[in-house]
Amino acid sequence: MSRSPADMVISLYDANAADWDALRGQDLMEQPWLDLFLGTMPPGGREVLDLGCGSGTPIAGYLIARDCQVTGVDGAEALVGKALARFPDFDWIVADMRALPPMGRFDGVIAWHSFFHLRPTDQRAMFARFARLCRPGAALMFTSGPAQGEVIGTLAGKPLYHGSLDSAEYRRLLERHGFEVIRHVAEDPTCGGATIWLATKRPESG
Repeated sequence: MSRSPADMVISLYDANAADWDALRGQDLMEQPWLDLFLGTMPPGGREVLDLGCGSGTPIAGYLIARDCQVTGVDGAEALVGKALARFPDFDWIVADMRALPPMGRFDGVIAWHSFFHLRPTDQRAMFARFARLCRPGAALMFTSGPAQGEVIGTLAGKPLYHGSLDSAEYRRLLERHGFEVIRHVAEDPTCGGATIWLATKRPESG
């Protein structure tokens, strides 16, 4: 029996790490959002968890250059190896974000173009994990689809899974788990059409 594309995301990135790294490049159209993320973190906060860190560039590298203490997590061992080679003084962990090893809490958690590779049921379960990983006042930023559904893209000619809830459900999940939405833009034309959520963990929820 063939596996579903949703079950093959990590192995697909692992097998095509070099090609993906070259395609990703160093362009940083995300910079305005990353600056918002940094500005939303608690004053003096430096500890950031990058879920789906890939090869460490350009996003983790940008955060590191701004004095963040980044911990990166990715299920693709080959991509984590590239991140470790580029930034050997930081922590890079091979793990599925749905089954993280024990970790502390962070001033910021980012899941940029990674969270949306999970099935909707797995996405719902992630919000309790986000809450556990965030200190009170921490920033949370992730990308999703613009509407509920599943879309199959491609990577190296192979099917690449994307899933999404609708915006109302994301708002309910964030609220239920102690987050306040700071900014949300669907299909941001200034950021390659990405649908972006930035929230903060309410102090009273911590």
